[in-house]
Amino acid sequence: MLQLADMRLWSGRTDTEDGRAGERWHQRISPLQLDNPPGIAVLGFASDEGVRRNKGRIGAAKGPRILRLAMANLPATFDLPLYDAGNVRVQREDLESGQSLLGARISELLDNGHFPLVLGGGHEVAFGSYQGIARWMREQHREKTLGIINFDAHLDLRIPAPKGSSGTPFYQIAEQCDINGRPFNYLCVGAADNANTPALYNRGDALGAEVIRDREINCRNLDNVQAQIRTFIHRVDFVYLTVCLDVLPAAVMPAVSAPSGRGVPLELLEILLDTVLDSNKVCLADMAEFNPYFDIEDHAARTAARLGFQMANGAARGRQPD
Repeated sequence: MLQLADMRLWSGRTDTEDGRAGERWHQRISPLQLDNPPGIAVLGFASDEGVRRNKGRIGAAKGPRILRLAMANLPATFDLPLYDAGNVRVQREDLESGQSLLGARISELLDNGHFPLVLGGGHEVAFGSYQGIARWMREQHREKTLGIINFDAHLDLRIPAPKGSSGTPFYQIAEQCDINGRPFNYLCVGAADNANTPALYNRGDALGAEVIRDREINCRNLDNVQAQIRTFIHRVDFVYLTVCLDVLPAAVMPAVSAPSGRGVPLELLEILLDTVLDSNKVCLADMAEFNPYFDIEDHAARTAARLGFQMANGAARGRQPD
């Protein structure tokens, strides 16, 4: 079900004495209209069904609402228009229809020149996001290639048994690529050996996936990690950037289905995200797995909002109006 933007969520501090330079997101954002000029479009995916099917801790369906509240006070540091495109809400157990509707909405946004910033929801959001990008590329960029960069403690390459879940999206994407004769370009950054079975790593190898493990991401090895990411990006025309928040340490991000035993430190994750965003190839970014039921005094919501701020600014750097 498609829900209209609830603009009541966008409220916060105002510093009128500072003029436009003192404005915040809640003062700039507006509900998306059909004739709006291209900008950054915040779109929610309110879903718990994928996490439920994956036997995780449900609650991520509330994520888009709480993340908007946390983002409302972010400083407005770019001139690109900012819109709220509403929510796609999964009805009962019908995840597949919700993902299809999300894909249709994303394709529409991309067709109109917007940069979708999608707020999950469980990581089943990824299969819906991909459907939208694939449709857009099929209609407008048929000869172009897509690379998927997933910051995640998990490979999410489980086989649907029998249905898709928050643990299966990239296997489902690989299936779609095979059916349509498209390359499956997938890089998972931050995978944890204690969170992925040998079967998942073997499946990744068989599918040609690239993996950078969390233990490889440290200050001494950061240049090598960035080089590997840049090499991956160089081979593709567009990048789909997806961040599962459980890539962060549990102490920083407890509000997820499966908190990380180690994780990638926030200060290093931010550097790696900018490595991706600075390529100017990212066509869509999403965040997944935020579960406000397990937050502590909104600490995790603020961290997630900071990452959303970084993604929006990264997207805007290459899209500023003339």
